[in-house]
Amino acid sequence: MDQAHQRAIAVIAHIDHGKSTLSDRLLQLTGTVSDRDMREQFLDRMDLERERGITIKAAAVRMGYRAQDGEDYQINLIDTPGHVDFGYEVSRSLAACDGVLLLVDAAQGIEAQTLTNLYLAVDGGLEIIPVLNKIDLPAAQPERYAEELAALIGCDPADIHRISAKTGEGIPQLLEAIVSKVPPPTGDPAAPLRALVFDSVYDTYRGVIAYIRVVDGRIQAKQGVRLMVAEFEAEADEIGIMAPDARPVAALETGEVGYLIAGIKEVSLAKVGDTVTSRTAPAEDPLPGYREPKPMVFAGIYPIEGDDFPELRDALDKLKLNDAALVFEPESSTALGFGFRCGFLGLLHMEIVRERLEREFDLALIATAPSVGYEIELMGASKTVVRNPTDMPDPSKIEAIYEPFVSVMVVTPSDFTGTVMQLCQERRGELKEMHYLSTDRLEIRYHMPLGEIIFDFFDQLKSRTKGYASLDYEPAGMHPSNLVRVDVLLNQQPVDAFSTIVHRDKAYDYGKTMTERLRKLIPRQMFDVPIQAAIGSRVIARETVKAKRKDVLAKCYGGDVSRKRKLLEQQKKGKKKMKQIGSVEVPQGAFIDALRVDTDLDAQAKS
Repeated sequence: MDQAHQRAIAVIAHIDHGKSTLSDRLLQLTGTVSDRDMREQFLDRMDLERERGITIKAAAVRMGYRAQDGEDYQINLIDTPGHVDFGYEVSRSLAACDGVLLLVDAAQGIEAQTLTNLYLAVDGGLEIIPVLNKIDLPAAQPERYAEELAALIGCDPADIHRISAKTGEGIPQLLEAIVSKVPPPTGDPAAPLRALVFDSVYDTYRGVIAYIRVVDGRIQAKQGVRLMVAEFEAEADEIGIMAPDARPVAALETGEVGYLIAGIKEVSLAKVGDTVTSRTAPAEDPLPGYREPKPMVFAGIYPIEGDDFPELRDALDKLKLNDAALVFEPESSTALGFGFRCGFLGLLHMEIVRERLEREFDLALIATAPSVGYEIELMGASKTVVRNPTDMPDPSKIEAIYEPFVSVMVVTPSDFTGTVMQLCQERRGELKEMHYLSTDRLEIRYHMPLGEIIFDFFDQLKSRTKGYASLDYEPAGMHPSNLVRVDVLLNQQPVDAFSTIVHRDKAYDYGKTMTERLRKLIPRQMFDVPIQAAIGSRVIARETVKAKRKDVLAKCYGGDVSRKRKLLEQQKKGKKKMKQIGSVEVPQGAFIDALRVDTDLDAQAKS
C-alpha cells in the first residue's frame, strides 16, 4: 500500500487505564478479528499477562480500515505496557510510530506514568491524540479531567475524545481521527533498505523472529540482508505481517511494520534497536534506534538443584532476546552454589522474569534480596562498580561510596500531601518541586536513593494514600552517601547470601531484623548457634539458636550433688568441642524464606 494510506500508532497510558481493552475494540471494529474468535486482552499472548491483567510485552498488529471518505487505510497498532518497570517497551514502540493515543481514565485522571509516556512522545516528535476512556463508569468525571488533560498538552477540552473501550462508544470517531491527524511515514522508497528492529522473540524451531519497521526502501523474501550493528549477514527466509496472527507476504514497503525470519540461531546477534539493510546495496548509516534500558535493581538467581545451572544459563539467553532490559553475569555463592547476578528495571520486572523462567523453562529457582549497583572510589583515585555486596572492598581502602539516585514523581490528591511528604523524607528524600495539576490533584517531585524505594516504597505509598497516589521514577545519577556493608554470621562464619549494603543510619535495623528472622528459621543444632550482624569486625545485633539438650540427670535418682555437677560439666565440655568443630546445617527453605522481604515469619512460627 502507498505511504499516504499508512498509519503507525501506539497506545500509551498508565497501568489499568484500558489500553488492551481499546486495542480489542479497534481489532473488532476494523474486522481484523471476528466476533467468534474475539477474546478479552487479545494481544496479551502470555498466560502471565492474562492472569495479572497487565501488559508485559508490547504487541504489534496490522488493521485494515475503510474511512468515511471511501479510502482504504492500513493502520499498524502497537499496544504497550503501562507499569513503570516496562517503560523500555514503550520507548522501543515509539521509535516505530508516527503518532500515539494518549489514554486517560475518566474516573482517575492523569497519573504519574501518563506524564512520563507523554514526555516520551513529545521528545519523539509524535502526533498526540488525547483520549478519555471509561466514560460509562458511574464515577467518571470526563469534563473535569478533559480540562486537566487539555491544560497539560495545550489544546481545547472539546478536542479530547471521550470513549468507552468496553462498550465501543466513541471508537468510530477515534478511528477517523487516527487517519486524519496522524501523519503518514516520511521514508524514501527509492533509498537503500533501512528497517528498525523494535522487538524480537525466540522460536525453538525457526530461531529469532525480529519485528521490524521499514523506514527506507523495501525488503522482500529470499533477499540477502545485513544487521548493521551486529555485522551479521543472512537471507530473509520469510517476511510477513501480524494481522493479528503471522501471515507471510512477498515484500514489506516503506513505512510498513512486519516480521523477519532469517535463520538466526544465536540470540546475541539479533539486538533490539539494530538496523536491517540490504547485503548487496547496504545503507551508509544505521538508524538511531532508541534509548538503551539501564538496569536499576540487581539480584542473584540460583537453581535449587545445582545440576540445573546449564539449563538456567540457556533459559536466560533465550529470555534476554524477549526482554532487552535483562542483563546477567555468572556468580557463585558459598551458601547457594552457582548462579547469575541479574539486572532488572524494577521489582515487578524482577518478579516477572523469575516467574517466566520457572514457568516457561520448568526451573526451580531462588532469588536473593534485591540490591542496587554502587560506585566505589578507592584510595589512589581508582573506581570500581559493586553490584554484589560480597564484592565490596575493604573499608580502609575506600575513599567514597556513590549510590544511584532517582527523580521520583508522585501524583496524589492534595488531601494526602503531608502523608506523601513524610514517607519520602523517611526514605532520605529531598523535595525538588511540587505543583497543582488541578485544584485537588498535586504533582510532587523528590530526589531520593534508589535503594530506598526498591523494597516496599510503592506498597507504603498506596497504603498511606488509600490507593489514590501513583508513582514514576527515572535515573538521576550517582551521589555520595554514608554506606556500610552489613554481614550476617552463623557460628562466626559469614554467609554471603545475607550480606547487604545499607545507609549507616539503617544498619542496626537491618541487622536486628535479619538475626531475628534467622533465629526463627534455623533449626536447633546440638550446640548453641550465635547469629550475628556485623559491620566489619563490630557486631551490631545478635540472636542465639539454643542447643538441643539431653537430660543427663535423668538417671540420677539420688546421691550427692557433686555427681550431678560432674555430669553437667562433661556435657558442657562436649557442647563446647562440638561448637568448635561442628558446622551449622541450614535447610534450603530457610534461605528462601529469609530472603523474601514479605515473609510473615510470626505467622509461620505459630503454624
